[in-house]
Amino acid sequence: MIKRNFLSLIVASLLIMSCTNNDQFIVEKGKVGLITTETTVKELGNIFENDSIVTQLSEGALGDNYFQDDDKYLIYEKGGKHLLTIVPKEQLDSTSTIKSIEIHDERFKTKAGINLKSNFSEINATNSLRPESTLQSVTLFVDELNATMTIDKEELGLRDFRTQKVSLAQIPDLAKIKSFVVWFN
Repeated sequence: MIKRNFLSLIVASLLIMSCTNNDQFIVEKGKVGLITTETTVKELGNIFENDSIVTQLSEGALGDNYFQDDDKYLIYEKGGKHLLTIVPKEQLDSTSTIKSIEIHDERFKTKAGINLKSNFSEINATNSLRPESTLQSVTLFVDELNATMTIDKEELGLRDFRTQKVSLAQIPDLAKIKSFVVWFN
């Protein structure tokens, strides 16, 4: 009887730990890992207590730079692997919620398995996409995730720096993702 209860306790603990580990890397609309639309900058230290956070603060409204950058919080694993780049809505404010998260680690993925290593055909099969061309890339707007994914124009065989319109049919199935950003607005 005691062995059975002990075994049940071990199995339950393993299930809870595996669910928590899966949540750590899930990407959904309004959620990246353990970060949600309600998460504030000051909570990042607790969420990533086992990782390293590199803080790059802007000059804010008080600075002389009219073309100022946003604050950025770069999250690295202890081994040095870059996981995420987090940008808050309000600069120089620890109570600010999150504006966007750029994903740098392929372990972060949607329930359909879409991640940084996914190719265009995998993304197109599970999401409705709107392409927009820039000088060097094509940005795919993924409304289901409130996310953008960027594909380098070289993946399309285009080497010129024009903003010509690109349709989904022009993007090769095996085109790789250059960046993956989830927006929290």
